[in-house]
Amino acid sequence: MNRIRTLGAALLLVALGPPAGAETLLKLDARAEALAPQTGYLKLGAARSPQGHTLAANSQYLLRDGQPWLPVMGEYHFSRAPASQWADQLRLMKASGIDIVASYVFWNHHQELPGAFNWKGNHDLRRFVQLAQAAGLQVVVRLGPWAHGESRYGGIPDWVVDRMPTRGNDAEYMGLVERLYAEIGAQLKGLLWKDGGPVIGVQLENEYNLRGPGRGEEHISALKKLALKAGMDVPLYTVTGWDGTVYPSGEVTPVFGGYPDEPWATSTQELPPKETHAFRFDTRVSGDLGAQTRSHAPGTAETDKDKVPFLGAEYGPGLPAMYRRRTLVSPDDIAAMLPVQLGSGVNLFGYYMFHGGRNPVGVGGTGLEESTLSGGYNDTPRISYDFQAPLGPDGQQRPVLTKLRPFHYFLRDYGARLATMTVRQPERTPANPADLQTPRWAVRAAGDSGFLFFNNHVRQYAMPAQTGVRFEVQLPGGTLTLPSRPVDIPTGSYFIWPLNLDLDGVKLRYATAQPVARLDAGAQGIVHVFAPTAGVEAEFALADGAKTMSSQGGQLLTIGKAGGRPVSVLLLSQQEAAELQILDIAGQRRLVFSAQQAWVADGKLQLRGPATQPLHAAVFPALAKPKAPGLQMRQDGPLQHLEFKPETSEPTLQITASRPALTAPPC
Repeated sequence: MNRIRTLGAALLLVALGPPAGAETLLKLDARAEALAPQTGYLKLGAARSPQGHTLAANSQYLLRDGQPWLPVMGEYHFSRAPASQWADQLRLMKASGIDIVASYVFWNHHQELPGAFNWKGNHDLRRFVQLAQAAGLQVVVRLGPWAHGESRYGGIPDWVVDRMPTRGNDAEYMGLVERLYAEIGAQLKGLLWKDGGPVIGVQLENEYNLRGPGRGEEHISALKKLALKAGMDVPLYTVTGWDGTVYPSGEVTPVFGGYPDEPWATSTQELPPKETHAFRFDTRVSGDLGAQTRSHAPGTAETDKDKVPFLGAEYGPGLPAMYRRRTLVSPDDIAAMLPVQLGSGVNLFGYYMFHGGRNPVGVGGTGLEESTLSGGYNDTPRISYDFQAPLGPDGQQRPVLTKLRPFHYFLRDYGARLATMTVRQPERTPANPADLQTPRWAVRAAGDSGFLFFNNHVRQYAMPAQTGVRFEVQLPGGTLTLPSRPVDIPTGSYFIWPLNLDLDGVKLRYATAQPVARLDAGAQGIVHVFAPTAGVEAEFALADGAKTMSSQGGQLLTIGKAGGRPVSVLLLSQQEAAELQILDIAGQRRLVFSAQQAWVADGKLQLRGPATQPLHAAVFPALAKPKAPGLQMRQDGPLQHLEFKPETSEPTLQITASRPALTAPPC
């Protein structure tokens, strides 16, 4: 990272001349009065912890301790991962900006054969939840009984499928589900929110759109009763809301998702532009998300739109390889989804998957993966459940993670404001997802404050650069036009810009840079961290005029005072934003810049990288007297640089031929 430079305001005043070329003025009216959130419709479970903390939901957003809450949720399947890795992997998720870990309980992983359940070793749900709590994460348990998750028979054991009808209120089947739920309830006893534990919600079934006697709303109602009977009294009861889902309105909350491709599709060709990269103004339901059953009518989620918050559970940070279609996604294919979905009103951003895994091998060496041999719709790898996730099966950091973390940190510090803001639609919008010419943008606003969301990236399709762009946003207190002169927005660019953002008493009218985090640096004041927008000059419009900062990054500009302490703006470079990890170390929240993975265990900074390369991190504010064998430290301005050089050398690989090479047979 470049050394952080403190720049005087006088050096940043810019004389802005008239636009050099034609101007494209994009207009949006955000003056209409927003609907007030409604309460009392959703039947939530026990919402108060023994410590007095509360969790609730109204028709628009979640509330934690009475304050709006916009968390990030990531899927990590405990039974697809070694138990020995859980503790560190959960801390890595927390360090990546995840607030909630979600996991399926695959029935056939725990009771593959009739008889006793297996909750030991890699199947120990209770220990996984306890470790999640120790890592500072909340937990959502996806109960099934049908989970899908590319598992054989959707996770329902073979012996159940062979003996009786499933996914409905068949008496024998529901008796077995009751026992399953009782087992899960016993695992979670004492770990629910009402007990002071981390479990804030459970999901019933998955991708459920079946109708008819003993199905539909009747079946989901029966599952919720069994969950309550098993002691699972939690604030949130969810169901997936796509592909014509059916559920009892008010009893459960739908969660949504979207993927940038369809590995489950029968097509082997490039797909048309996906709506995942287009803003949504009318419906929360994306297109095909791979449900194994088909619906022929709109689902309950469509009619519930104004009654429940817009929560997400399955936005795809990666996708599986099916044997008929092997999708490869780029980091931008995933990261560009965040401003689109947040700008469309999502108030819980959930990933599937966030952490990859591996399928366990069943009794007698049988596979527990989904395949057409067992009547499934897809053929998936027998072992790998990598899913191109931001964290690989062993926690490997994938390039996409560096693009996602700044959005997560933004939601942690500014999400409470965003959660209450209403989606506002521009004057002109694309005719459909295939319209690649019309600019894609939206605003979420509350009063005169808001955020502007823009996306110029669509998977596998080149979007044109938007030239000479300015935005005109009509707010109740007047019209805000930005930036001060037209800018060109490059192909592939996507971002979030603030509108009339209060920075601890200092009004930022707008910025052409993305807010990332608010850091209380103690005596050094309050620092608001921003990331640059590629190809666009970073302009900060303050009361005393517009100021620009170089895209080289590492610049600290003091803009005011709060309680006698300075309030500053820190603009990072693209590389610095990619390396930024925000961690609580030694009782203080700090910026950690490192190309390696960083997390905290036992109050200490941990770094992970190749054993033959030095580990390096730059920390702000500085740590007091860090100690470790082989650690070297130097101070460069406000940044404290830590470097550890391992004494190991590159291992020598010796290869011995076991037999002469043979000619390979023809394909």
